Amino acid sequence: MPIHQFNKTIDNTFDQLARGRKRFILSLVPREVGSVISVSAGIVKVLGLPGAGFEELLKFPNGLFGIAYNIDEDSIGAILLGEDSLLNAGDEVERTGRVMDIPVDNALIGRVINPLGEPVDGKGSFSFKQRLPIERPAPAIMDRDTVSLPLQTGLKVIDALIPIGRGQRELILGDRQTGKTAIAIDTILNQNDKNVICVYCAIGQRASSIAKVIATLEEKGAMEYTIVVATEGNNAPGLKYIAPYAATSIAEYFMEQGRDVLIVYDDLTHHARAYRELSLLLRRPPGREAFPGDIFYIHSRLLERSTHLSDKLKGGSLTALPIIETEAQDISAYIPTNLISITDGQIYLSPKLFELGILPAVDVGKSVSRVGGKAQLPAYRSITGNLKLAYSQFEELETFSRFGTRLDENTRKIIEHGKRIRVSLKQNELHPMPVPEQIVILLALSGGLFDVVPINKMQEAEAELQKIITELPKEVLNRLFSDKDLSDADREIILKIAGDTIAPFKDKPEPEPDQNQK
Repeated sequence: MPIHQFNKTIDNTFDQLARGRKRFILSLVPREVGSVISVSAGIVKVLGLPGAGFEELLKFPNGLFGIAYNIDEDSIGAILLGEDSLLNAGDEVERTGRVMDIPVDNALIGRVINPLGEPVDGKGSFSFKQRLPIERPAPAIMDRDTVSLPLQTGLKVIDALIPIGRGQRELILGDRQTGKTAIAIDTILNQNDKNVICVYCAIGQRASSIAKVIATLEEKGAMEYTIVVATEGNNAPGLKYIAPYAATSIAEYFMEQGRDVLIVYDDLTHHARAYRELSLLLRRPPGREAFPGDIFYIHSRLLERSTHLSDKLKGGSLTALPIIETEAQDISAYIPTNLISITDGQIYLSPKLFELGILPAVDVGKSVSRVGGKAQLPAYRSITGNLKLAYSQFEELETFSRFGTRLDENTRKIIEHGKRIRVSLKQNELHPMPVPEQIVILLALSGGLFDVVPINKMQEAEAELQKIITELPKEVLNRLFSDKDLSDADREIILKIAGDTIAPFKDKPEPEPDQNQK
């Protein structure tokens, strides 16, 4: 190559490098990095990260995350959201600059995820367009509307005597193995074709129990409108702690679209115990029963997010059914009383009723709904007032009659009527009952039509009574769902058809013996 061409090539190369230097912009991204100084059961102590904030998400090696919870002068106590066995002292930890959030999208419907938003149902990943923080402020008072629409559970004893409204928080409590989860699952199953999205949050449950619930929901077709957020008993306490908050953010996403949402927390006893474990490991001062002082606040800020939004915010609702476990029927224990004071009523399940085979084992005397009466269908209100009073009188007289006292005729009638109310309120699990069938049975019950039916034939008589719905005039059926009380004409129509249906089941008197036989 001639020397002048070589020099020209060199000059062009230097010109290109000069232009490249002018175009190059050095972008420096600051990284604040600390180190792990100790690891315990679900808790990590971190040195460094002076700019970290409360509840900021921290990134650890091996894809682990944690939440900064104790911000001390020289260190940070973080709640680990994963297996602590994957971390060692000296590992690097980095700030993320954001709080814990979870993906929200319509694609979540029908899926089973963990509180981190990762699918655990083996159906692969899902796409999403938005993430929401798991900790969000509750709607302001002026953004809320009154609870005015019923949320039907499909259970006669609840829909009639302890009604639940959309946007209400109704606590389900009782001893272990008394049917608390069964009531929640029946309520989810009853939302089929009612345009209600359901979120079931399992907190620290056995894997077999979670699998059984999911199998039931899939078998009954309820997974088409249900999302399951699951944590198992052997998961890290940090995952159990964030589970209900993550599930509530998912539910709020649908509520803010104007949808009606039902969320079940199963159960908050495990949530409180997980938080107690974390607080003790973080060296926070213990209070009553070793729970930290803010145990009331962690549940109140969770349940206050359930509400009925005003029309200007699209009018969506979030109904909460928190579940709590009592010990030895003690509803005055620390955590149960906290939640009773936060919620708008409670459904108490009695072990005694459960042992007697009265299922669902709802103790009507200790159960109350502080809101649902205003949201109850008028057709129920016109029937159930006398029913609850008659049942309360029966319970008192039944206890009195056990002393062997001779009873007058009126007292015996009240007791026999009460026995039939109790039998009628029994209902098989996983068989929620539609509104028209409930109202027909309850109206026949309050009208005394069942009083002449032997108790052992009550179930057969009710089954036949459920079939008469097709015989009722269409305009009567429509009025059952209207905002008006049942008219006297409607009552007469229903009672006439019900009376004819129950008549074959009446207790027939025994024929007198033939004189020749004597």
